[in-house]
Amino acid sequence: MSDSRPAAVIILAAGEGTRMKSSTPKVLHRICGRSLLGHAIAAAGELRPQRLVVVAGHGREQVSAEASADADVVIQEQQLGTGHAVRMVTETLGVISGTVIVTYGDMPLLRASTYRELADAHQAARNAVTVLTAVGDPDGYGRIVRDAAGEFTSIVEQRDATPEQLAITEYNSGCYAFDGGLLADAIKRVSSDNDQQQEYLTDVVAILRGDGHRVGTVRAADAAEVLGVNDRVQLAAARRVLNDRMTVSFMRNGVSIIDPATTWIDVDVTIGADSEIGPGTQLEGRTAIGSGVRIGPGCTLTDTTVGDGAQVRYTVSNQAEIGPNATVGPYAYLRPGVRIGDGAHIGCHVELKNSVVGEGAKVPHLTYVGDADIGKGANIGAGTIFANYDGVAKHHTTVGENAFVGSDSVLVAPVTIGAGAYTAAGSTVSEDIPPGALGIARGHQHNSDDWVLRKRAGTAAAEAASRAVLDKKGEQA
Repeated sequence: MSDSRPAAVIILAAGEGTRMKSSTPKVLHRICGRSLLGHAIAAAGELRPQRLVVVAGHGREQVSAEASADADVVIQEQQLGTGHAVRMVTETLGVISGTVIVTYGDMPLLRASTYRELADAHQAARNAVTVLTAVGDPDGYGRIVRDAAGEFTSIVEQRDATPEQLAITEYNSGCYAFDGGLLADAIKRVSSDNDQQQEYLTDVVAILRGDGHRVGTVRAADAAEVLGVNDRVQLAAARRVLNDRMTVSFMRNGVSIIDPATTWIDVDVTIGADSEIGPGTQLEGRTAIGSGVRIGPGCTLTDTTVGDGAQVRYTVSNQAEIGPNATVGPYAYLRPGVRIGDGAHIGCHVELKNSVVGEGAKVPHLTYVGDADIGKGANIGAGTIFANYDGVAKHHTTVGENAFVGSDSVLVAPVTIGAGAYTAAGSTVSEDIPPGALGIARGHQHNSDDWVLRKRAGTAAAEAASRAVLDKKGEQA
């Protein structure tokens, strides 16, 4: 890491972003688990600048709340251009001596390493300003004009460019490193005498060069880094680039991703080596996956922890903990407060909420578990309902170690099934069952003979019953 710590990073985030057609400020739209502004702040933070400044305007309350706690927020009351935004910073905070990087809250793909390269080159050359450029499709960007010796001479906006200049493929990213003192002086001399009546930061480059100061450039190695986001099409494109960047990084660090095109991973997700991520999987928030884990296909895990060796298929999980070697799914739903023990099994069409499932316990089929503790080795039969809500309050159910809950049971909380106890299938249990006891809570079965023949005469069922009766009489004869 370089020792060239910038005096400040200024992030311009005041624009409305009308092309997003949204009530949400543009820089607060999210990709891969962070807002656009959040990505810019995270990259800037890696430089450890002495000051981090966010310029807010449209949606200032929301934008200010998104800024990190140690950032200075400067309000641009009227959005009169990028130069005007920087002038608001110098008028509010005063002259910032040293290297000042100016960047944007809608450029989420810029890496900290690129900012660092910009700052290092700027300081090494003792430039007044160093422009970050890129080479690629320059449509919509100002062209970087150089002389015969390859030295930077000017930035020409696309609308002002000659046909020869339009053919230039090197363009201005809009991101700069400035000498803070020279910036504060030059920014006061930027004119708004143009067709938009705005103060443009690009004019500062021309002013400093005209004053005889050194002006240089640094070219971004990857043009995708300087992509800005102005509408939802570009938002999706940035999301794709960032997601591809992360899936490649994970794969190169020992994670198998079967189909990167359908796998979406947030920036704060961690995945251990030798894990496998199946198609159609979304890993969101601060999800943490251990080693040797198999996730997917078809999973959405949000803020979920998955222990080593676990397997999760076709599952939606939010704020849950899945223990080592556990198996979950297919078609399970884990809600906040769920903790699944080592080697436990959560099966098909099972929903859990605010519950602990002990080591080796099984909840295999068609079950709802809410506000419960299920002991080690217990087995919950198919179709069981933990009736935890009485219409006013939630109540707790405890199922003891190695207990067996029969299929189609209803456990009416608050209730305790003791260790090693059983419930008979089809029981509605509203009283505690002692350890080792069998709880039976169902009515006596009564069969009304010939009911179908009497009440459903002429139906297919009645015909089948008649044949069966005749067959039985024939066997008895």
